[in-house]
Amino acid sequence: MTTMSTNPNTNTNPNPRDQTNLRSPKSRRWRQSQVATAVIAIAALLISTAAWISLVFSGSPTLPVARLQNKAPAPAFTQYRNDSVSVFDDEDESQEWTDEELSLDDVVFGIAGSSGLWKQRKEYVRLWWLPDDMRGHVWMEEKVREEQNDESLPPIMVSEDISRFRYTNPTGHPSGLRISRIISECFRLRLPKVRWFVLADDDTIINVVNLVAVLSKYDASEMVYVGSPSESHSANTYFSHSMAFGGGGIAISYPLAKALSEIQDECLERYPKLYGSDDRLHACITELGVPLTREPGFHQCDIRGNAHGLLSSHPIAPFVSIHHVEAVDPIYPGLNSLGSLKLFTQAMRLQPSSFLQRSICYDRRHHLTFSVSLGYVVQVFPQIVLPRDLERSEQTYSAWNGISKRSEFDLDTKDAYRSVCKKPILLFLKDIRSQGNATLGSYMRSRAKDDFKRTVLCFPRSRHLRHLREIQVLGHPLTKKWHLVPRRLCCKLNQNSDEVLRLTVGQCAKGASGSFADYK
Repeated sequence: MTTMSTNPNTNTNPNPRDQTNLRSPKSRRWRQSQVATAVIAIAALLISTAAWISLVFSGSPTLPVARLQNKAPAPAFTQYRNDSVSVFDDEDESQEWTDEELSLDDVVFGIAGSSGLWKQRKEYVRLWWLPDDMRGHVWMEEKVREEQNDESLPPIMVSEDISRFRYTNPTGHPSGLRISRIISECFRLRLPKVRWFVLADDDTIINVVNLVAVLSKYDASEMVYVGSPSESHSANTYFSHSMAFGGGGIAISYPLAKALSEIQDECLERYPKLYGSDDRLHACITELGVPLTREPGFHQCDIRGNAHGLLSSHPIAPFVSIHHVEAVDPIYPGLNSLGSLKLFTQAMRLQPSSFLQRSICYDRRHHLTFSVSLGYVVQVFPQIVLPRDLERSEQTYSAWNGISKRSEFDLDTKDAYRSVCKKPILLFLKDIRSQGNATLGSYMRSRAKDDFKRTVLCFPRSRHLRHLREIQVLGHPLTKKWHLVPRRLCCKLNQNSDEVLRLTVGQCAKGASGSFADYK
């Protein structure tokens, strides 16, 4: 067995250095860990400092930040193409803006057609289209068989395929997508010397002379959107009171058409739930920030039945267009729809500026009122009717939706005349011809079902009208600037006989009030 030595020579007080060497291994490990911790802390500080400097002075975000940005959903409007803004500011090298007076040659027409209805509706287009003076196309969904050498109609174009666009409206038809894109397809034809694009339907009649006069008021080098809402309050409420209805015609300036051609396809994808073409076009124009410029001469004509109340009270503004011509009764009694429209457009071409303009004159001696709507009708009232009452449209029609209440219409209306003794005698245009620089129209009395009642019951009041059969109206031309500051026309009564009267209609002379006070 081995035991501890007890030799007295053994040193029991070792040197301090030797004590250090004799410290435990645990103490040494603690000392080393402190050093390692300090080294790691310094290294971490250096690394974080370098990362901070890199983040501050680097031109791109670090990888984690970039990943975060890619994952975060962007707001909806940041997805819009902002590069299209530069298109609006750049000058179009192919388009030369001049100060020359606007002409029909500066306008391109885009007419929305349907292959199934073209055989009938091409006759309406033929009535107003001037093949030697106008440019444009009828846009169809598919090819149609064209008559050979029929140069009296605009050429036909087939619209692009629209199957790639979404359409989710449960009550409309996807053709609205096709028709809304006609403006872009017209622009992409790159026709020279274009200031305006005009969109219309194939059942629309357009007065092209007045169209040019109206558009000449506006600067075609700016983005301009011209048209008119519907007559129907329900239609305007459903779509928009600030939307131009395409049946009545929509005029779009060249810069606006250019902007639309850049954004329209992308814009349409944002509105799959809309109903038709006009609301889609309006939505994209609204995204461009362009408001509707209203012109009361564009007529959507969302009515059914007898259009007399509208045509006999046309606003004091140039007549530009009328839509739904086959959906209303024939305009002139005794003629069918197409025959009426032929007479209608004949009068329109002979006196385009004053067509449908109204004039009021009085026979105070016999207490008669004459209300003239040039090219359409002369109404003779067996009593004095003041201009304020004649301004209102007699409601002889119902709205497109069948509603007949006055509150359904966004225009001034009045109830139809019920008293047989207060109803006017109506004399409709029968024939019109040129007479020098004026026109001479013959308006013949129309037979009414209550003529016998009028003869028996209203004899004292209407005895002066008993034998009246014809009124001849001599219409003088208007000045070129009438449309800039329009005013109701004045008229003068010339008594020829009990059966034939003559009225002279034209712009009011200086100093003439054109009111009841002028007739003594």
